[in-house]
Amino acid sequence: MNSQTYRFKVGSFQCIAVSDGTHTYAPPIFPPPAVFLFANAAKEPLERVLGEHNLQREQWAEWVSPYICLVINTGEHRVLVDTGAGGLGPNTGKLLQNLKTEGIEPEGIDTVILTHGHPDHIGGNTDSEGRLVFPKARYVMWKDEWDFWNSEQAAVRLEEHAREVLLGYARKNLPPIQNQLYLVDRETEILPGIKAIAAPGHTMGHMALAVSSEGQQLLCVSDTVLHPIHLERPEWYAVVDLAPQQVEATRRRILTWAATENALVVAFHFPFPGLGHVVQRAEAWQWQPIETTS
Repeated sequence: MNSQTYRFKVGSFQCIAVSDGTHTYAPPIFPPPAVFLFANAAKEPLERVLGEHNLQREQWAEWVSPYICLVINTGEHRVLVDTGAGGLGPNTGKLLQNLKTEGIEPEGIDTVILTHGHPDHIGGNTDSEGRLVFPKARYVMWKDEWDFWNSEQAAVRLEEHAREVLLGYARKNLPPIQNQLYLVDRETEILPGIKAIAAPGHTMGHMALAVSSEGQQLLCVSDTVLHPIHLERPEWYAVVDLAPQQVEATRRRILTWAATENALVVAFHFPFPGLGHVVQRAEAWQWQPIETTS
């Protein structure tokens, strides 16, 4: 398997999971991974669950997270879901070169769906000079999310240590798309076979996507879950979840849907290519990655 792109089909839709690279979450910039990802977890159950995943809380010094964007070619439209992190870190910003490896030029993307306004999802909207990277695209975002990042809410709600970076990315990468922007405020088809799904909690207007073709279904959950352990313990939220009280309810709704429908799922931060299924396990779920050939 190519470690940068992975082709698959959903019915008649041709899809590609495309890496934008990876980013390392570690002190001193971030809390230790066990705290960063599972901020409200009690010590004993956390250590038990981590052990089941061959992790030890004290020795888990860094979380190297993939950033996985998605291309959907419906036959009528070529859609990109999220634009990656741009120059956020030394190993990010690889989306464009990986698209070109697959024969996709930026001008060939006609729709860009932004699941939310965090830097790793909007950082590839513009280049170093502030120009749109995907100049012919219509951009789609949930209205609550757009309003949050383009109002005083963000400056008030964001924690001080991350405020400067988050607002800086939003102010660079969101205003340039305004003239090509389509906002959704309810669960509706963005394009035939691609439906916006409300998934608030991680951010105010965080959006998931349901992709359907010829009876097959893909759920793009974006940052509804950040780590496979979140399926097993949906009540454990991350430091970066803006509205923790909404996170668990959103996860339970989305994960129940995924398991009931046996939908293919793509998760932005899971091990590449981020594809798998959600399997019921007692009162929660378990991640079952797809089998890929090397």
